[in-house]
Amino acid sequence: MKRCAIIDDYQECALQMADWGSLEGDVEVTVFKDHVASEDELARRLEGFEIICIMRERTPFPRTLFEKLPRLELLLTSGMRNFSIDVAAAADNNVTVCGSPSLGTPTSELTWGLILGLARFIPLEDRSTRLGSWQRTIGYGMHGKTLAILGLGRLGGQVATVGKAFGMDVIAWSQNLTAERCAEIGAELVNKQELFERADVLSVHLILGDRTRGLVQAEDLARMKSSAYFVNTSRGPIVNEAALIDVLEREAIAGAALDVYDVEPLPLDHPFRRLENTVITPHLGYVSVENYQGFYGGMVDNIQAWLDGAPTGVIDP
Repeated sequence: MKRCAIIDDYQECALQMADWGSLEGDVEVTVFKDHVASEDELARRLEGFEIICIMRERTPFPRTLFEKLPRLELLLTSGMRNFSIDVAAAADNNVTVCGSPSLGTPTSELTWGLILGLARFIPLEDRSTRLGSWQRTIGYGMHGKTLAILGLGRLGGQVATVGKAFGMDVIAWSQNLTAERCAEIGAELVNKQELFERADVLSVHLILGDRTRGLVQAEDLARMKSSAYFVNTSRGPIVNEAALIDVLEREAIAGAALDVYDVEPLPLDHPFRRLENTVITPHLGYVSVENYQGFYGGMVDNIQAWLDGAPTGVIDP
């Protein structure tokens, strides 16, 4: 019988999201809900498993980790793209890597939840109302404001479409963005400097890679209006985190709504936890019942296919 580890099950929901019982007799499943940051400690925990299921980029799988897990045969990830896995190293260590289905809408939905929560002070007013206060703040509307999209791909396009429904002017920029793509969405193509200068709300929708790591620096944030909001539901390292903390502490911008960070889970002493002009969530962009059902259901299907000798959803180097 093969042993399977499901790691980083923060919500303790993995077993309820798919029919793991269909693998009974062939696979023994063990669930770990806590996150282990130390590679050596993680290797000790997982050394007895032939199958490992991971959720997004919560735990990276570099070459050094594969080399510490000689019994590992099958690595399953949620989604068909996970840049935290060294797929070439997996192949070198005879490990098959498979992905599972992922929805394309939850992150854009959360983005608008964060924008509205920030602009209308929803978290603050919720806490205050529960404590007996009434109408402490005056919120800001979206109609007539400028929505700046950094990265007008699938998710950026969805966020832009909602912004237009609110009556916002939409502008966009990224390194390879074309006028044709902007016309398709109904956005105005601008340069990077203008994107930051004109934004009332600036939302990041880029994939983290060599070209985008550190793309947003202090000089970019310095161009933003003091009344502007910065939103990031993509990846933390796209933005110079120290520079963002600085403008928030100085109130050089009105606030930030953040779902992603340089280090996750977010350290307990991190400045974002104490800054009052932020709305922060724990990387919830992909976290929805429908997405989890697809993730974990796909993992079960992939395990069964692999056991049958015809693996599905294989991610090649």
